[in-house]
Amino acid sequence: MEDRLRASRPGNLNLPVRLNMPAMAETQAVPANISPTSLVQSLIQQSRDIASMEKPKMFQIHNVMTITRRIKLLSVLFEEIKDTGIPLPPSAILCLKELSITIQRIKLVIETCKKRSCIWNLMENESMSLHLHELTAEIVKALDFLPLRLLDVTDDIREQVDLVHKQAQKAKPFVDPEDERLRRELIEHMKRFEERRSPEMYRLGRMLQRLGFKSPGDYQAELGKLEDEVSVQAGTGGVVVVSTLNNLIAMLLYAKCVLFGVVQEEEGDLAPCSPSFNEASTSGFSDGAQTFTVPDEFKCPISLDLMKDPVIVATGHTYDRASISQWLESGHCTCPKSGQKLLHLGLIPNFALRSLIAQWCEDNGVPFELNPEKAGRKPGKDHISSSQAAIEAIKMTAAFLVGKLATGSPDIQRQAAFELRLLAKSGMENRRCIAEAGAIPFLVSLLQSKDARTQENAVTALLNLSIYDNNRTLIMAAGALDFIIEVLHKGKSMESRENAAATLFSLSVIDDCKITIGTRPKAIPALVSLLKEGTSRGKRDAATALFNLSLYNGNKPLVVAAGAIPVLVELLLDERAGITDDALAVLSILAGSVEGLRAIGSTSALPVLVELLRLGSPKGKENSIAVLLAVCKSGGEDMVNRLLMISSTLHCLQSLAMTGSARAKRKATSLLKILSQYEKKVAVVNLL
Repeated sequence: MEDRLRASRPGNLNLPVRLNMPAMAETQAVPANISPTSLVQSLIQQSRDIASMEKPKMFQIHNVMTITRRIKLLSVLFEEIKDTGIPLPPSAILCLKELSITIQRIKLVIETCKKRSCIWNLMENESMSLHLHELTAEIVKALDFLPLRLLDVTDDIREQVDLVHKQAQKAKPFVDPEDERLRRELIEHMKRFEERRSPEMYRLGRMLQRLGFKSPGDYQAELGKLEDEVSVQAGTGGVVVVSTLNNLIAMLLYAKCVLFGVVQEEEGDLAPCSPSFNEASTSGFSDGAQTFTVPDEFKCPISLDLMKDPVIVATGHTYDRASISQWLESGHCTCPKSGQKLLHLGLIPNFALRSLIAQWCEDNGVPFELNPEKAGRKPGKDHISSSQAAIEAIKMTAAFLVGKLATGSPDIQRQAAFELRLLAKSGMENRRCIAEAGAIPFLVSLLQSKDARTQENAVTALLNLSIYDNNRTLIMAAGALDFIIEVLHKGKSMESRENAAATLFSLSVIDDCKITIGTRPKAIPALVSLLKEGTSRGKRDAATALFNLSLYNGNKPLVVAAGAIPVLVELLLDERAGITDDALAVLSILAGSVEGLRAIGSTSALPVLVELLRLGSPKGKENSIAVLLAVCKSGGEDMVNRLLMISSTLHCLQSLAMTGSARAKRKATSLLKILSQYEKKVAVVNLL
């Protein structure tokens, strides 16, 4: 009978595939060995939960109320079975199990409708109606096989269950005509963007107000839900779904700016999307005197950098996710390497290659994170692509805000810079559109503002814009460098100074900019000052920038002359700063210069570095041993003798030579040989 019951289900009930609602995956199967008593009690509790749930305030109200009423009527049967202790035949137990699974799914659908983006619920309204109807059909199928005649229940209850059964059999999918009209109007507005026509703001505003968006806060909250939905749908929803969500986000951003102008800044996550420290070292991996060459097969064909998240496109070629996503975002639909048209835009993770790259990184001491969430980044998406409608909406939004920058009062300019800061925080297409709208020169001029928030918004917007490669050249061409350095040197707020440091790092990704920044007298000293005075994030921003600038050998003496090394040594054991590994990385690269080695030797760094051989992270141990080896090679017998006078040196080196990474083992072994040769020499001299 179980096979008959399961076979009778509609074949298209796989909600996670069709509607992409991952909450459905949380539905738990009923344990095979559950007792009849526990099963009935579970059904009673599930029915009560649904009856007490807050119902949707918009869309699916009729369908949810109807299905909830049917479950409440069935709950009387469950209560009767519990109270009378009716023995349940196997066929009844099977039907009750099926009802339990279906009720769980109904509960999750209602919860999802309540929590999900309102505007996305509207777009999915018809699909959701169909799904709720299919869940009603599941109830019908279970009741088809429920042996009521074998259950000792009252005639009233039997009649009530029969009534639910018959009503559910006659039920048809219901879509509220007014909801459908709203959905068609929403699609019509999106089409106007796609056709590069300005929306009819009165109609658009009236429609959005009907959806409950009456203040900038309402818009911001809805935008957050839509962005969450993109993360949920990416990888399962396909190109069309993700693209539609991007269209909705762009439309809502435009409507918020135009309908409310530029309004008071709202509190929230305003952190910039500053580049990570790990990314600073992908163009070259240095441990002082030694530089590793990345194997060609590990390089992205687009960026020529080490791939951190390799993915396969439709032609079979592999690229780094960030690079190929940017290629797709710019409107291309061909494979960059072969030139072939892509049959689809899905990106398939290349786990085998990623594993090989991770192993190579571990062997050579190169930073690599297999889990993006551990690195503080969101996991990559299978496809990040904006449709034409979204692009046009972003262009209109950017043009509107740039107009406010050009002609608005100081207060309006501050708020416009704030909105651009938010808009540039995510999406390469957003950053490109903002730059093309002419925002960069106006933002550069605001760096000189006497208002702290205006200056902070401007420098953070430029930081976020600089993540897009082409914008770095535009920012430099706009004469921003000296103003950014001035903000770094004596900005109105610590956040402005820190974001200026992160902007310098981002700009210095371009090799010529490393040289140009180094020629500015205030730049490197200002970074060292931030290294002393900043918050933990600011110290890390400063260390990141100093690391990247020091990749150019001509800047190493300048960093040393600015007094960076004593500050870095002091930060090594500063738990409050929490940037030990970052400080070690900068020391490691500065150890590749004569000036750097001399400065390290004149500090009390040796005991600290030896201690970090024992207590540091794997990466920290690698950089510590690299610095110690370089110092001993350059400092001669005096430095070797100083190292041997530290009691724990030999133990730490021997332990690292046995248990460290491949790179750390090699360097520990080399240093042990140097120490051993020195001890033999001393022993011979003593014998004489």
